[in-house]
Amino acid sequence: MSDATTTDLYEVTMAMSYLQEGMTGPATFSLFARRMPAERGFLVAAGLESALDHLSGLLVGPDDVEAFASVLHRAPRDLAPLLGLTFTGDVRAVPEGRIVLAGEPLLEVTAPLPEAQLVETYVLNQLNHQTAVAAKGARCVLAADGRPVVDFSLRRTHGTQAGFQAARVGAMAGFAGTSNVAAATALGIPAVGTMAHSYVEAFPTEEDAFRAFARAHPGPVTLLVDTYDTEEGVRTAARVLRELGPAVHAAGSAIRLDSGDLGALARRARFLLDDAGLPGVSITASGGLDEYAVEELVSSGAPIDTYAVGTRFGVSADAPYLDSAYKLVEYEGRPVMKLSSAKVTAPAPKQVFRGLGCADVIGLTDERPPAGAEPLLETVMRDGRRTGPRATLGECRDRLAADLDALPPAARRIRGPVAPHPAVSERLLDLTARVRHRTEAHAGAVSSPSPSE
Repeated sequence: MSDATTTDLYEVTMAMSYLQEGMTGPATFSLFARRMPAERGFLVAAGLESALDHLSGLLVGPDDVEAFASVLHRAPRDLAPLLGLTFTGDVRAVPEGRIVLAGEPLLEVTAPLPEAQLVETYVLNQLNHQTAVAAKGARCVLAADGRPVVDFSLRRTHGTQAGFQAARVGAMAGFAGTSNVAAATALGIPAVGTMAHSYVEAFPTEEDAFRAFARAHPGPVTLLVDTYDTEEGVRTAARVLRELGPAVHAAGSAIRLDSGDLGALARRARFLLDDAGLPGVSITASGGLDEYAVEELVSSGAPIDTYAVGTRFGVSADAPYLDSAYKLVEYEGRPVMKLSSAKVTAPAPKQVFRGLGCADVIGLTDERPPAGAEPLLETVMRDGRRTGPRATLGECRDRLAADLDALPPAARRIRGPVAPHPAVSERLLDLTARVRHRTEAHAGAVSSPSPSE
C-alpha cells in the first residue's frame, strides 16, 4: 500500500461517488484555522513541503484499491475507478515561515473534485501539526530574547515523524540545534546533546563519569551536574574541566542543569564556575521548559546561556491542536459555502493581502491588493507539479524573522497576546451575502412541502 491509503474512509466513499456521478469538474478547497488557539498572537505557516511531497507522489495503485475494497467490504472491481488516480491539480499556498492569522487560508487546492477530496486528510494532517508546533517554537525563541534555544523533544513527540517535523520547524523558528540525529543529518542543522543521568549513575562516582566522558569526547564537553547534589556536581565539573585545560573549557564547554529551581541553581553555578576561573564555561538549562518558563528565567536575570526545550515544545503542550478546516469553496465555477451554526465558511477562492503590522485583508483571488499590501498565497503547484524548487530552511527562517519583526508588540507577547484580526474585502463580503441568500433560498425550496402534499 502507498500513502494514498493514509486518509479517512469518508474521503474514499465521497471520491467513489463523485466518479460514479461523473462529477470530475474543477473544485477549490480552502484550508484555514477557524480560530486562534488560546495564548497565541499568531500562527506560523508550516507543513507545506511535506504536503506537496504527498501530492506530487500520489498514485492509487492495485494494493491501495484492494485496501479500500477490504475496508468497504466491496469487491475490488467496485473500486476500480480509483485505480491510477494521481493529483493533477494546482496549489496556492502561504510560503512556510510566514505569519498567518485565524480565518486566513494557508493553502487552496484546485483539482478535479475526486482528487481534491481524496487528499484532504493528509494535507490537513501535515499543516495542522507543523503549524501548531512552529508557532510554539517561534514563541520559545521570542522568550529567550537572543539566547540560543535547542530542540530536545524527540523522545516525547507523538511518533518519530512528528519528532522530525518538530526539529525542522524548530530550525525554521530559529533554534540553534536539535538532539535528533536523523533530522540534523537530513536537514543540515547542528546536532546537540550531552549525557543522561544514567551515564553518571553507571560509574562509581560522578567524577569518574565526567573524566570518562571527557576522555571519549576531547572537547568541548557538556557535563550534567544534577544527578545527585547539584552544587557538588558543579564543583566536580569545574575541577575536571580545569584539569583538562583551556583548550577544552574555553572552547564551548558547558554544564547542564535539568531539575530544581533553575534560576537559583544557575546563579550559584555561575558563581562557582567563575570562582574556579572558568568564566568561559556556559550554562545550559533543560527540564520541562517552554516559552513561559524561559520568559520567567530570562526576566529574572538567570545566568543561563542556552535553553533546551523538549516535551512542551514538541507536542505544543498548551495548544496541541489547530482548529482548522478544509472546505469546498467553489465547484465548476460556482461559489459555495457552508451555513452550519458556528462553522460558516466564505465562498470562492481567496487571497490574503498583507499590510504593515499584519493589517491583513482577506479578499478574492482576482482582487487588486490594497495600497502598500502584498499577496501572501503563491502558486506552488500547477498540473500536479511543483512550480519551483523546495524552500530552504534559511529562506523559511528569514521569512519568519521578518514577519515577527513586523508584528504588533501585543501579538508577540508570551502571556496574554492579542492577535490581529484580518479584515474582509467589500467584494468578498458582497459575494458571501449573495451566495448565502442563494443557498438559503435553495435549501428552503427543497425543504418546504409543495401545496399538494
